[in-house]
Amino acid sequence: MRRKLNTKASWLVKALPLLLILGACATGTIREKVLTLPVIDGATYVGQETCLECHNDMAGEDFPAATGEEGFAKTIHGRLATFELMGAEKGCESCHGPGSKHVDGDGDPCFIIKPGQLTADQSSAICEKCHTDGKLMEFNHSGHLLSDVGCLDCHSIHEGEGKFSLKKEDPELCFTCHKEEQAKTHYPSHHPLKEGKMNCSSCHNPHGATGESLNTDERLNDLCLSCHTRYQGPFVFGHAPVEDDCTICHDPHGSVANNLLAQNEPFLCLQCHEGHFHMLRESNYKTSATGTDPSDPNANIVNRNGHEGFQMSFGTKCTTCHKVVHGSDYPSQPLSGHGLTR
Repeated sequence: MRRKLNTKASWLVKALPLLLILGACATGTIREKVLTLPVIDGATYVGQETCLECHNDMAGEDFPAATGEEGFAKTIHGRLATFELMGAEKGCESCHGPGSKHVDGDGDPCFIIKPGQLTADQSSAICEKCHTDGKLMEFNHSGHLLSDVGCLDCHSIHEGEGKFSLKKEDPELCFTCHKEEQAKTHYPSHHPLKEGKMNCSSCHNPHGATGESLNTDERLNDLCLSCHTRYQGPFVFGHAPVEDDCTICHDPHGSVANNLLAQNEPFLCLQCHEGHFHMLRESNYKTSATGTDPSDPNANIVNRNGHEGFQMSFGTKCTTCHKVVHGSDYPSQPLSGHGLTR
């Protein structure tokens, strides 16, 4: 009987990874868009020169009809040399499909692929014929594509300027959808997006895998520490939330509290730490020359700041005493190693 139980236990241990993967797929934890490339049945390639006989405003640098700084010629695709095409040697037909039926049908739009009228999946499949490496390789798992936001929602192929042919500059482009994050950039404490010192892609990879798609292959903290290096440590006395996740205390998109804190002090600290018991004390310190009343049982409880001195001292900002909350080489994160009272 014991041998049968051991056999069953061994089988369950071996099957556990497979069960976890199947469960993740079933619950949507692991998701991927399967992109379908659109095709024109029976059509053949006619060459880019044929396309330019009618669409001369789309000419590139290699053609006599090039329009210089106008239209498609000014885009990154229009300025590609032949040796840079990376699998798109068919020119216009690399994206619009073979054009023989379109030409024979006197330009009938039914016989040509129009990416702007396709679904996000189909239009993105065209782009992925070339763009599949680097930060783009996880786009099929990205939160954008899983929400039916495709390449053409952000990129303008024929009119977009700059290296990435964006419809708008970052962060304005991101703010067309992410309104809550846009509002937070106007809070008193915010990262310098409005000031132009950084943008959304400084922290986020819009083509990255599902989730926040951060520009790091490690922990979220490592992304924060790439700029905020003075909080990296290591410290003898670390602060557990700091070592775990910066966003436990900070809202990176903006906050009404100082230093991007999710709440003001002491309420933020009191979510984890109990208040000092001194906060409930009442002081019998007298400002008169007679001093304290000897008959008072609390006569020895004295605070020079008055009757509510303890509430004032221990009910305001914790960082008045615990100044180095990100970690310290001294206990309790005081400013120096001389204790909290000196």
